[in-house]
Amino acid sequence: MGHEVRYLCQVEARRLVLLIGMVVAVVLVMRYIELPYGSVTTSIFSTVRPHVSGIGTFPTGDSFPNPEVLDNRTSSNHLKSTDTYERGGLGLENGFVSEKNGSSDDSLELDADSDPEDESPSGDIVEANHNSTVDIAITDNGLAPEKDRESAYSNSPNNAAASNNSSLGSSQEESNTFTAEKNGSIAATPSTSLLALPPITSSPNLNTSTNTDKNSLSPMISIYPNTSSVAKDIGKTFPKDDKSEELQSDTVPSENSSSKTNVPAVKEKSKKISAAVVSISEMNDLLLESRASSFSMRPRWPSPVDQELLNAKLQIANVPIIENDRELDASLFRNVSMFKRSYELMEQMLKVYIYKEGERPIFHQPILKGIYASEGWFMKQLKANKKIVTKKPRKAHLFFLPFSSRMLEETLYVPNSHNHKNLVKHLKDYLDMIAARYSFWNRTGGSDHFLVACHDWAPSETNKHMANCIRALCNSDIKDGFIFGKDVSLPETYVRSAQNPLRELGGKPPSQRRILAFFAGNMHGYLRPILLQHWENKDPDMKIFGRMRKVKGQMNYVQHMKNSKYCVCAKGYEVNSPRVVEAIFYECVPVIISDDFVPPFFEILNWVSFAVFVPEKDIPNLKDILLSIPKKRYLEMQRRVKKVQQHFLWNARPVKYDIFHMILHSIWYNRVFRIRT
Repeated sequence: MGHEVRYLCQVEARRLVLLIGMVVAVVLVMRYIELPYGSVTTSIFSTVRPHVSGIGTFPTGDSFPNPEVLDNRTSSNHLKSTDTYERGGLGLENGFVSEKNGSSDDSLELDADSDPEDESPSGDIVEANHNSTVDIAITDNGLAPEKDRESAYSNSPNNAAASNNSSLGSSQEESNTFTAEKNGSIAATPSTSLLALPPITSSPNLNTSTNTDKNSLSPMISIYPNTSSVAKDIGKTFPKDDKSEELQSDTVPSENSSSKTNVPAVKEKSKKISAAVVSISEMNDLLLESRASSFSMRPRWPSPVDQELLNAKLQIANVPIIENDRELDASLFRNVSMFKRSYELMEQMLKVYIYKEGERPIFHQPILKGIYASEGWFMKQLKANKKIVTKKPRKAHLFFLPFSSRMLEETLYVPNSHNHKNLVKHLKDYLDMIAARYSFWNRTGGSDHFLVACHDWAPSETNKHMANCIRALCNSDIKDGFIFGKDVSLPETYVRSAQNPLRELGGKPPSQRRILAFFAGNMHGYLRPILLQHWENKDPDMKIFGRMRKVKGQMNYVQHMKNSKYCVCAKGYEVNSPRVVEAIFYECVPVIISDDFVPPFFEILNWVSFAVFVPEKDIPNLKDILLSIPKKRYLEMQRRVKKVQQHFLWNARPVKYDIFHMILHSIWYNRVFRIRT
């Protein structure tokens, strides 16, 4: 009997060991399956998976559905309004933000020697939205696409109307559309890791009939046509981190210095340099074509403001020619007579409605210092203009969407997420709320609405849901969806002092400018390393440097600009650069090296009269090009730079023809000339 019991116990023990072994094996197998695919097993065996959030963690995917704070940044669905906001070196002053650099005291402002583009955010370009092509078509009922999730702005009692009346993403202007591929390129920087991606080998001719829609009316350049996802992502998918990609020199450039910035070897020029580009003369043609045939969609119902705009259009188009104007230099303008009449009508007629909706800091609270200051100063001065701003939206000719592209990135972008879909979604939620509460967006499909945005990401953030708006953009890249006759090239102004934006204005007279050409800056993008490879310390007349450091007894960055005949404005990560306006500020003739860049106020100003445009491929011939300009021609350009300077200055209080009024006028002018007769 005892033997039988012992035997049965041994059998049960063996079975227990075998069972435990099988369980362990199953667990190991499931763990193995889970490794490459994240939480497959968890999702299989559990319908509700708890979300664990903490510093440095965030959900993967396209959106942020849960109301958690992600890496100290609030998700787009739960952004709370704040009266005070301070983060990442940003502080609020009287409802606006001034960028800090270690101190709020202006005595410790941005170093005059520093590269203005040092203020770049954590990443310059994030994941491109593959669905960002403006592929929207007019429908009679203006149905809006169904929302992915409940909007942060969906607390309106009329929220249900959004799905029936909103025309967001579904109303295309009745105009001719031809597309141009975004010419992506692999930047000439050591941290680039795109070698596995196939390059774009060709670029379409923007003027060929094959790129023109036969059933439309106006030339319109749209981002991301029917290209592969790989081609769309080149140069856009991966964020540019300043700390990892800046190639800075520890040496100090000086008059007798032979030291060089550590520039990466450039075995061959970027694909983007050799790709087909749109010249300034071709831009002129595209602008004229847009004026002749590009129109806004017909309003869904009439309004008295439409007739007012039509009357203004006829008066501007038929204005008598001004022979000699005492206020303005005609050589600076495409048509000084039309500009002056248009400006007068703007002063007499224009009414702008500013939406009150929108939570700070993304809305109503932009920055007033640094390279993104244009959007902040414009918003501040527009809000203070009681003559132009109206509280009666039915009398408004234009509607302002008061968001800051810089604060949108600063508030919502999750570092190293390589994705800005939540930023785009936040703007769409805002527009859904606007369309649900008001009828004005749907009346015109948004074509009488405008935005002013200086961040590099603004084009890709607005090229879908805000495609019909008039977009004033610093990053005015033809290949990135900038539309002639509708969009406005916004001047990127580097404001060093929010209290005194005109500090250090001016420069030496031409006879005392001893330097032929000057450039200094960090190695942002692919072009600047090429510029330095050819010209850094190669010629005593060409002061071309990397990052400049402050050294007592030597000329700093500003002094170099004040003492140079020509100031090189080489593009960085994107086509725009604050150096264009800086050159004018210091009365130095701008030399713009940035293919496909539409210069500020292009629809108004005659840029070739006071600036030099050098194709990127001609960098090796830069000095010969500048020396080929006769002295008489240079003196004339320099004189015109001083004349045009008034149009690029932020004054503490706006004055006639200054940068505030020029931005507003360009928006007004484009609205007037796209109204249907």
